[in-house]
Amino acid sequence: MDTTYGTTTGASAYYAHGTQAERWERARLFFDAKEYTAAARVLTGLVEEEPEQTGPRLLLARSYYHSAQLRRAEAELRTIVARDPVEHYARLMLGRTLERQGRHDEAAPHLRLAAALSGEFAQG
Repeated sequence: MDTTYGTTTGASAYYAHGTQAERWERARLFFDAKEYTAAARVLTGLVEEEPEQTGPRLLLARSYYHSAQLRRAEAELRTIVARDPVEHYARLMLGRTLERQGRHDEAAPHLRLAAALSGEFAQG
């Protein structure tokens, strides 16, 4: 029996254990259970291994957002929108992340663009 899980190295090994598919599933289970910090720990490794994949990076950003790690969420979301400017959900999340930080002027263009990309135009 491995008793190293109480240490930083052991905990890191737990979150990095398994195939990419197994870790993706574990991260989704943590996220669905609202264990956002644990999900982020698993997803960090996946994003490092496959930085071009949007799915893991977006779930990582969402995990950071829900665990109030807003600067980290912002960084991940900015990476996504830099690569794919029409990724409307990332734009929406970026706008909400900026709003949550009190940066409403910066958030507004992202929220407008997200609404336009999703077909939700403001009435007026």
